[in-house]
Amino acid sequence: MSQDVYNYIFIGVSFAIYIGIAVRSRAGSTKEYYTAGGGVSPFANGMATAADWMSAATFISMAGAVAAAGYDGSQFLMGWTGGFVLLTVLMVPFLRKFGKATVPDFVGDRFYSKQARFVAVLCAIFICMTYIMGQMNGVGVVFSQLFGISLTKGVLIGASIVFFYAGLGGMKGITYTQVAQYCVMAFAYTIPAIFISIILTNNFIPQLGLIGSYAPDGADSVPFLEKLNNINTSIGFQEYTAGKLSTLNMFCITAALMCGTAGLPHVIVRFFTVKNVRAVRKSACWTLAFIAVIYLTAPTIGAFSRVNLIEKLNGVSYSQAPAWLKDYESTGQMAWVDKNDDGIINIHGPAHSTAEKKTNNVFIISESKKPQYPSADSPKDQLVGKHGERLLAQKADMTNPNELYFGTDIMVMANPSMAGLPKWVIALLMAGCIAAALSTAAGLLLVLSTSISHDLMKKIVKPDLSDKEEVRYARIAAFLALGVATYFGINPPSAFIAKTVAFAFGLAASSFFPTLLIGIFSKKMNSKAAVAGMLAGIGFTTFYIIAVQFADMKPFILGITPEGIGFVGMLVNFAVTFTVKAFTEDAPQEIQDMVADIHIPSGSGDAAEH
Repeated sequence: MSQDVYNYIFIGVSFAIYIGIAVRSRAGSTKEYYTAGGGVSPFANGMATAADWMSAATFISMAGAVAAAGYDGSQFLMGWTGGFVLLTVLMVPFLRKFGKATVPDFVGDRFYSKQARFVAVLCAIFICMTYIMGQMNGVGVVFSQLFGISLTKGVLIGASIVFFYAGLGGMKGITYTQVAQYCVMAFAYTIPAIFISIILTNNFIPQLGLIGSYAPDGADSVPFLEKLNNINTSIGFQEYTAGKLSTLNMFCITAALMCGTAGLPHVIVRFFTVKNVRAVRKSACWTLAFIAVIYLTAPTIGAFSRVNLIEKLNGVSYSQAPAWLKDYESTGQMAWVDKNDDGIINIHGPAHSTAEKKTNNVFIISESKKPQYPSADSPKDQLVGKHGERLLAQKADMTNPNELYFGTDIMVMANPSMAGLPKWVIALLMAGCIAAALSTAAGLLLVLSTSISHDLMKKIVKPDLSDKEEVRYARIAAFLALGVATYFGINPPSAFIAKTVAFAFGLAASSFFPTLLIGIFSKKMNSKAAVAGMLAGIGFTTFYIIAVQFADMKPFILGITPEGIGFVGMLVNFAVTFTVKAFTEDAPQEIQDMVADIHIPSGSGDAAEH
């Protein structure tokens, strides 16, 4: 059978399972739509939460970041993992006991203000829309590569599927769909890594292969990381295990990802699907265990794919290049420009550039970050080069002798092809990539729709909404939100999925994380201070991201990049909140008593003086 047939079988079967679960688990009430009825077991919820967490940025892009940046890519691993620990220790048990299923609901009641609720709704929409842009772009990358179609068509196909099972089943349908999706993702991520580890290191445990020896085809063995460092330095890159980010930037990005994780609405709401606080803690333990399966494998995939890419392509005649290169050329995920007209693929790093400013952009070939192509109706000599390569529309950057471009987000998908793995393994990986992108997109879509239907319409605009009307508004909101997300999935704010998602984490870190933390642990904090802090934090972070990412300004605060500015925005939030509190009154006594109550274990009774 051909590769396409294998792909269609694996993906068709997985889709049939997802949609069947969504139809069977259709939500019939607001409780089922928002929290799956509150009766999900900790084991199942742990698996579903892990699937919700394994977004396109994690599954598709994180290993690509490690492959491209080496040590610097570890910021995603450290930030996202550490953030989940913060979430489960500092946030979820208290929010679960408070009993509010959405973050805006907690903010509105804890800070006794419709204004606070409204600001929280705006923050939730802004964060989730930014996050879902990256997911829809990831969906487009997978579908375009799978079917050999444009990114636009790929995003549209994925959006239709997400709306069907997220809008129809609500949290109940999403939960059990995500259990199935996690199983697909876990096998799809680890099985190729095991195969490649055996091929490159003769070790069937990828993590041990990474720190073991490189010995393919019986060659003399050398430490794998030493081999990787030597490959990088020989073509003009710094050592793979060395970092180029400043210590401050590395810290800020990691901290922003950590604190942003602890403030993400679509992850917090997952813990309301279990029965009680005890089940929340069990669910969190299961979640961390399931996440570890992917996170401990990602560095190995990144390192293996880096070696495979350079070894299989560098110095190879284009006419003799592996067939998979043309497959990725056709979808714009890889490109080759024959700058010295020798017909050979030459890969070079920034150290070989003759430009005054050495760019650290991985494998840059032109003035633009991504390849641009002539229109399909252009003359043939503008579409295909003399060696059969796909030609670009833009002028190549001749200051850098590098001739190969690859999309960082494609590395996980390309890895099995580069290693020559069996067709069924490649098909399994394709199914896993789609499961990752769709699972998080569905969770985000649910948070967006419930923020609008429950927190905005029900709690502020039209309090007399019936359950049936509320669910209907949620589905309408989901459709509209998905339309906007689809547009930005086709035209993302960054060519790199993980970078787009990092912006969402920065926004969450600067808005929800300080407000939730203060709301849980400060009894006297009032609504005026909380609202001022949220607006200041997210406003500052948004301004900086727009100025640096879109207005082409240089990072003007200690060289901190947009991915890390959320940490500074968080400090702004804290500073503004406590400053405003110093000049305003305490929260009402009933609010202080309510906050004190969520810290008392259930059934323990009131504290007594001795």
